[in-house]
Amino acid sequence: ADIREMSQPPDAPFLPDVVAAIDACAKPVVAAIAGAALGGGCEIALACDLRLGGPKALVGLTETRLGLIPGAGGTQRLPRLVGIAQAIALICEGRVLKAGDALALGLLDGVVEGDLLAEAIARAPDVPKRRLSALPVPARDMEAEEAAIARVRKGAKGVPAIEEAIRVIRAAGEGEFASGLALERAAFLALRESAEARALRHLFFAEREAGKVPGLEGVAPRPVEAVAVIGAGTMGAGIAVALADAGLAVTLVERDAGAAAAGLQRVADLYARQVKSGRLTQAQGAERLARVTSTADWGRLAAADLVVEAAFEDLAVKADIFRRLDAVAKPGAVLATNTSYLDLAAIAAATSRPQDVVGLHFFAPANVMKLLEVVRPALAAPDVIATALALAKKMGKQPVVAGNCDGFIGNRIYALYRRHAEVLVEDGASPQEVDAALEAYGFAMGLFAVSDLSGLDIAYAMRKRRAATRDPAERYVAIADRLVDQGRLGRKTGAGWYAYDAGGGKSADPVVEALIAEARAEKAITPRAFSAGQIQRRLLAVMANEGAKALAEGIALRASDIDLAFVHGYGFPRTEGGPMWAAD
Repeated sequence: ADIREMSQPPDAPFLPDVVAAIDACAKPVVAAIAGAALGGGCEIALACDLRLGGPKALVGLTETRLGLIPGAGGTQRLPRLVGIAQAIALICEGRVLKAGDALALGLLDGVVEGDLLAEAIARAPDVPKRRLSALPVPARDMEAEEAAIARVRKGAKGVPAIEEAIRVIRAAGEGEFASGLALERAAFLALRESAEARALRHLFFAEREAGKVPGLEGVAPRPVEAVAVIGAGTMGAGIAVALADAGLAVTLVERDAGAAAAGLQRVADLYARQVKSGRLTQAQGAERLARVTSTADWGRLAAADLVVEAAFEDLAVKADIFRRLDAVAKPGAVLATNTSYLDLAAIAAATSRPQDVVGLHFFAPANVMKLLEVVRPALAAPDVIATALALAKKMGKQPVVAGNCDGFIGNRIYALYRRHAEVLVEDGASPQEVDAALEAYGFAMGLFAVSDLSGLDIAYAMRKRRAATRDPAERYVAIADRLVDQGRLGRKTGAGWYAYDAGGGKSADPVVEALIAEARAEKAITPRAFSAGQIQRRLLAVMANEGAKALAEGIALRASDIDLAFVHGYGFPRTEGGPMWAAD
């Protein structure tokens, strides 16, 4: 489907009419699927009497990714082919099936290795009519249906289309095909006009725009086959896994043999966890782990086409690493830093080749999180940025190009968002009220719970670094600093903004309440009440205002890039489209 048409008045011929005409045709109709038949394309194929695919065929009903449901019979024909439980899983998860998997499930009747069109034409005279609309729904397995529903609801993340899809798919087993079709169409038309669907369409286009960077037209990326990661801590190990998953040979470099061995063990543990959860087979895990080696020998860096530094977030430490790296890396190697706040120009200045230096800001856990901020220092060569974007695509990451400033796009805005949440607390809201308002808005976790999870010492170090340059007229809330001074660093110490029990359950803490009351008293603040709506609008306004400044300064290329950064990196609800879209 052409997603651009979704926001416009429908234009004839209407897809349901096309599908109905194929279904009603007296002659058998064969679908020959060479590439992607997704959404409406898949619905056309389901109306045919025989479906043949080439080896690169992809089929799926992916409408729920856009806040919709299939609107041309997909929710009624697919259950007649694969059963209701399987249809719920395929449609609600928006799953895209490769040719072999589609054949196994019965969505394809055959996979043709040779000339697909010739084979389809050769088979056509002997194809009988087989209308899915006339088939009964296979015997229902209520236990399997309930399990599928529970699974998709867990991943629904507030998308109303999921509940509608479940309702309409189950209707296929409860009435005539025509009544199910009418139910589907009414639900599709209502969803298409919903705010959630408009927000998801916005993100769909934003993802495709993000890789288009002015000045890179026709610029070829540098070849990257061998990569190295300096620093094999939690972040470095996650980056190594992300690179190995993309099929690259990875060398982990650490300060000594013990640290190198520990780093490789972290990578092995990450793969073991994926094998245990069933995301990878034992053989796949072993194959990917075999792509990673670890060493304390910096000389091994000379073979790398791209090096990612993932050391401690300290400018002196990183500058020293880049000085050493400059001496061993081969000419033309891309030198990347995983810094989340620091000045890229200062890091690049430690080398004799600033044109080869770029920021690759991964988000933790690096092998899971989709966002990759590609930070572009002023002296970076165009083909270095092109290489970073090509690498992001290879890893399946969502790149967002950012200019060089303190915190780039994401952390620059997030720091202000967190500061204003603390202002709300000092003015009268409790941390629990702020978190509850954010969760009601659609965040999986509130801001203070997230701070406890990541560790209060991280933001504390950033505030100390900025202290000398802070505007003395700026309002400063010291509550978080006092929590750190008391050793309350979050979950890892069993106490932060919340208290944590042995099982990890959180609760409000009288110690924190006393600290907040003390801070208010020092500034003679009379606490006032805030509604959930006031908290949500205040924090959204803060994000949108700082985003507008980042745009005006050229740090972000477009407003939609800011939306992508927050949806993919900071848990902003997809159904709200990101802070800039939501504010508009």
